[in-house]
Amino acid sequence: MRVFVAGGTGVIGRRLLPQLVAAGHEVTATTRRPEKAALLGSLGATAAVLDALEAPAVMAAVQAAAPEVVMNQLTQLPQRYEPRKLRPWLEQSSRLRLEGTQHLLAAARAAGTRRFVYQSIAFLYALRGPSVVDEDAAVATEAPEPFGSTVRATLEGERLALDTEGIEGVVLRYGQLYGPGTYFAPDGYFAHQARQRRVPIVGGGGGVFSFLHVDDAASATVCAMTRGRGVYNVVDDDPAQVRDWIPVFAAAVGAPRQPRVPRWVARLMVGSWAVATLTAGRGASNARAKAELGWQPRYRSWREGFFVIDEPDVSG
Repeated sequence: MRVFVAGGTGVIGRRLLPQLVAAGHEVTATTRRPEKAALLGSLGATAAVLDALEAPAVMAAVQAAAPEVVMNQLTQLPQRYEPRKLRPWLEQSSRLRLEGTQHLLAAARAAGTRRFVYQSIAFLYALRGPSVVDEDAAVATEAPEPFGSTVRATLEGERLALDTEGIEGVVLRYGQLYGPGTYFAPDGYFAHQARQRRVPIVGGGGGVFSFLHVDDAASATVCAMTRGRGVYNVVDDDPAQVRDWIPVFAAAVGAPRQPRVPRWVARLMVGSWAVATLTAGRGASNARAKAELGWQPRYRSWREGFFVIDEPDVSG
């Protein structure tokens, strides 16, 4: 099949392109930066250099590729994940998820594309109800800014992907990504912080995280090319409380034991919403994705995945 991947040099895109090529698909992928075109070529894709927020450029590139499937993997986040400094980055990512999706969908319809895969997040659920929730659970649209706006923009992007006439929409709500290029990689931001004992367990550490290796994010995306319709949590099989995963992560990246800090201290450091997530966040169930996409994570638990050294997976 012919596939158009917007955001081919992103964390997921770099792992997705080799899997698509290995499965025999003809891939066109985008980047904003001309110097990254060679990287896309090395991954087996035809490069399209463009700004995803410029509608004419997107229209021309998609029509030239004539894809049967369009994938929105656009996002933009800083190398340092500092909650109090995230606003401009989250605002830009929201524009990509909303305006970028609008441009891609318009181009897809004009090109006769039949299927659209949209990148979303599985950590947007409201901090109430069961500790592990499915795709029908309430979402955190009431979160403080800039996170509330991010959730609302992400959900509007989901709606566009699912409701555009003539397009089969699939929304993949990826979990907390780890593996090469992520904040949780051995050379990533959280690993550096952990080595300085700056990834504390806040309060009782009862918040639940759902993790996902980037290769499993890619393999689920390949599955979504031909299967499923609607919204899917794409996460591993092992939702984890903060007090459980932080010690394992620290050991995996060669960091010392992390401290425990009270909530009020953490609020001063990272803000109230980050503290709420660390103490009361909800995990996500992957049952629907496994049943309807025919997908199984290669790394079923972060307990093993955190310790895996970069092993490119192009099995699809």
